[in-house]
Amino acid sequence: MKAPQRIEQQKLQEIASLLIPLQGVQLLVPNVTVAEIVPVSQVLPVDGVPDWYLGNCIWREQRVPLVSYEAMNGNIKGAIHSRARFAVFNTTGTSDQLPFLAMVTQGLPRLARVNEEEISAMDVEQKSSVELMHVAWAGEEAVIPDVAAMEAMLLSLGTV
Repeated sequence: MKAPQRIEQQKLQEIASLLIPLQGVQLLVPNVTVAEIVPVSQVLPVDGVPDWYLGNCIWREQRVPLVSYEAMNGNIKGAIHSRARFAVFNTTGTSDQLPFLAMVTQGLPRLARVNEEEISAMDVEQKSSVELMHVAWAGEEAVIPDVAAMEAMLLSLGTV
């Protein structure tokens, strides 16, 4: 009787996640954060926005803002090439105006099962406003993005 309880407890402590490849970094996010990974589609330009706001893409008949996570961090924008994808993220729900946001990835994400024993916070000299935490997981480095901060940046533009 004790063995099944241990297995159930272990499953509860494990979070199904995705490792999303970007230019020079990979993001680690829970599966529930990502609504869908889609092929690159047409990007509709938006005037008068920062470099990190690449425009809007159409996903499931909705206009979704497309961002470059790298550029939000002050780095060079990730290129849109044949292996690139759009990762459509669920937002935090603080605004009905912005139910989703999308970002350019540099390939297909990988599934990751994250548990407490395999992940640890990393000390970094300086993190950007859209980085929640730098982590080491299963021998790899990743960044947990601050989706709420990304959402706030988009909403502050007044274009969504």
